[in-house]
Amino acid sequence: MSDTKQTIVIVEDNDGMRRALERLLTLAGYNALAYESAEALDAASGIERAGCLVLDVQLPGASGPTLYAQLREPRPPAIFVTSHDNETTRLAVANAGGVHFLVKPFAGTDLLKLIATLGTR
Repeated sequence: MSDTKQTIVIVEDNDGMRRALERLLTLAGYNALAYESAEALDAASGIERAGCLVLDVQLPGASGPTLYAQLREPRPPAIFVTSHDNETTRLAVANAGGVHFLVKPFAGTDLLKLIATLGTR
């Protein structure tokens, strides 16, 4: 049964936020894979299983937009999350090819609705 779950990859450096997102997505029926950095994700090769990404904009090392821009096509859809809602951040996300954006703090239901509208591959 768990093989049919859609996989959502989370890259978030804040431990509490990462655990909360992982728990939310798991309780919603997704297979959630959580990483603290782009480098940790690369080391685990988790991106290959992703139907959707939830990426923090500001990460140690490579940022969320940098990580997304470096992915080969076809890329899974991404939702960028940040506590810094400003023009520079939105431009970095847009330049990386990102469209979907949530500002922290956000309601878990908002994230779940956005994931549902994106679907997964």
